[in-house]
Amino acid sequence: MPEYGRAVQDMVRHAMSIADREERQRCAQAIVGVMGNMQQSALRDQPDHKRKLWDHLAHISGYQLDVDYPYPVTRLDAESSKPQPLKYPQHRIRNRHYGRVMEQFLDHLATMPEGEERDALAADVANQMKQSLYDWNRDAMDDEKVASDLARYTDGRVQLNLSTFKFAPVVQGAAQSVGKKRKKKK
Repeated sequence: MPEYGRAVQDMVRHAMSIADREERQRCAQAIVGVMGNMQQSALRDQPDHKRKLWDHLAHISGYQLDVDYPYPVTRLDAESSKPQPLKYPQHRIRNRHYGRVMEQFLDHLATMPEGEERDALAADVANQMKQSLYDWNRDAMDDEKVASDLARYTDGRVQLNLSTFKFAPVVQGAAQSVGKKRKKKK
């Protein structure tokens, strides 16, 4: 286990070479003490901390160290601890630059009855679509494209009148500024 370093590995090798069982037991306890001091204090406060240290000692020795373990040894084989691969959702996104969530909004928008609520949501969706186009490809950003995509996705139920509808200003670098703000917080 590389997190303990070569010195601990050398100590374990030395403990394995000790013939006297009592001396070997004292040496193993000292090694576990050293390993515990090397870990962060948050890990030391866990209830099964000592058990993990003894399991690590057994693992480092290749389960060959013959001492009296205070706990039953749990094997730390790499195969048994490997997680199963995640099953990612495989949704077909019509236009990736808008994303799956925007498509869900558009589907919801298409089923809404006419009124102020639908008009407000249509305005928000249209502005987000324009921002997404800007972030994805500035050359493809066009008010007419957003209006036609909105109409196409809602099967013609929602139409933007470009002579009266005013888009919100596009925020330049919105996608990049989010990443920069996160870096500054760290």
